[in-house]
Amino acid sequence: MNILITGSNGQLGNEMRVLSKQHPKHMYWFTDVVELEDTYVLDITDAKAVGLFVASKGIDLIVNCAAYTNVDKAEEDEVTAQKINADALGVLGSQGVKVIHVSTDYVFSGEEHLPCRETDPAAPRTAYGRTKYEGEKLLLAECPDAVILRTAWLYSTYGNNFVKTMIRLGKEKEQLGVVFDQIGTPTYAADLAQAIFTVIETKMWHPGIYHFTNEGVCSWYDFTLAIHELAGITSCKVHPILSEEYTYKTPRPHYSVLDKSKFKKTFDVEIPHWMDGLRRCVEELKIKN
Repeated sequence: MNILITGSNGQLGNEMRVLSKQHPKHMYWFTDVVELEDTYVLDITDAKAVGLFVASKGIDLIVNCAAYTNVDKAEEDEVTAQKINADALGVLGSQGVKVIHVSTDYVFSGEEHLPCRETDPAAPRTAYGRTKYEGEKLLLAECPDAVILRTAWLYSTYGNNFVKTMIRLGKEKEQLGVVFDQIGTPTYAADLAQAIFTVIETKMWHPGIYHFTNEGVCSWYDFTLAIHELAGITSCKVHPILSEEYTYKTPRPHYSVLDKSKFKKTFDVEIPHWMDGLRRCVEELKIKN
């Protein structure tokens, strides 16, 4: 297949690039809004440009890793978030090819007390969540047999993320306050990339909405303690704090655990625990640094 991967300079896009080397039978076209080595420039909000690219390269499948992910800035610039997270999905879905799209736990309210299933009603409370949910709807309207993977708490060795920030702050500061009343599941982008390739390589195409994160749950406080332990940081004292003690411009989900039963059953896979993913990521960071 000829596979178009959008947002390829981001966390997930880079992990897709790394993993693609293990799947050499396909031809990959990595794109983003900024040209880097082995990356083509493509604005996914430009219907004409996308149409020409898909036609000229004979694309069979689009994997959309592009997104406007800055939750706070989305509140101030929902117009741009709408273009990238929602309108672009109508463009990608209208190309007459299969689509795999990555969405988010933010489509839910974050006030749940049980892991969210794909059939649970969406109730986004932020501009980011609203635009991502609108993107899901626009994609399915244009491409009913698309695959949507909702994920949460994504991190990797690429780009800016919580893991790299906590390692940096742990080395710079003597103490940190981290919220303990927000619960979710950290997800290593390399494991999400593997899940995407599982969807691609499965003999039968299984359209629909799925949830994918690593296994297990923790708070941001627990996550930070694990990051520091694996990174060998002992000089920084981490204190648990309430969400109300930390100033947020935008409300964060208090409980964003996703039920992955459907994905595991459909694709017959075991998903690594979040500590396993974190351990591999930190080891990779040590090698890179």
